[in-house]
Amino acid sequence: MSDNELGTFLRTWREAVTPAEAGLPAGPRRRTPGLRRAELATLAGVSVEYLTRLEQGRDRNPSAQVLGALADALNLSLTDRMLLRRLTKEADGGDPLLCAAAPQLSRAARPTVRAVLDRLEPTPALVVNWIGDILAHTAGYERLVGPLGLLDDERPNLLRYLFTDARARSVYRDWDRVADDLVARLRHGVPLGDPYLAELADELSVTAGADFTDRFADLAMAPRRTGSQHIEHPEAGSLRLLHETLALPDEGQQLVIHLPEDDATAAALDRLNGRRPGALRAVAMGETG
Repeated sequence: MSDNELGTFLRTWREAVTPAEAGLPAGPRRRTPGLRRAELATLAGVSVEYLTRLEQGRDRNPSAQVLGALADALNLSLTDRMLLRRLTKEADGGDPLLCAAAPQLSRAARPTVRAVLDRLEPTPALVVNWIGDILAHTAGYERLVGPLGLLDDERPNLLRYLFTDARARSVYRDWDRVADDLVARLRHGVPLGDPYLAELADELSVTAGADFTDRFADLAMAPRRTGSQHIEHPEAGSLRLLHETLALPDEGQQLVIHLPEDDATAAALDRLNGRRPGALRAVAMGETG
């Protein structure tokens, strides 16, 4: 097995991508059908010298932003992006250890918070920790997002679903705005030195590329406590939902409650929950404060 698998991976993919696939003219007298180093370097926004060092194994610790840019330029699939990230970690000696002094990331909701969720049924509501892991939710939320695939993972995460699940872009009609809101909440709600934030940001920088990194670098984006989402649901059709976010600061958690924005959405949620029409009432935008 090569001791420079990261470099081999990059070189193999560079040579496999044609100029046409990268949006470049083929040009005359090309010795190979793939991209030249200078072409890939330009597409990824790095120097030819740095790309050469990576391919030759003389630099084995590229930043997550560089990896994301290279993955974008090579048009890598999610599976290949995950492999690229793993090869980088292995080349650098393994995943960094989490700082022992860092506060423990919450992985469960308190019993009293779960009791609040019970009393919110069948309203779609969930509890998330500071990096977007879904810790608890109502049955109404499961009926809403289960068909969307959001709860498919063993440890579902809002950001990972939004940025890496191909279904998310067809589910969220306003995908860009939802992405802006989630990243702003992540970026401003957690200290930059937090190891769990750093690990998730590193992962998404590689797996999602510029879609994530450009937003994460934008300090001007501010999180909003209230907002709306337009969802195309495979069973309920077009849904317009408002959401209200309540902070649980002691645990570093948030309670997010989804409410119907119009009568059609209210009726569709009633049908999803097996209730008579009119059980839920639409909330006018002026009522959210």
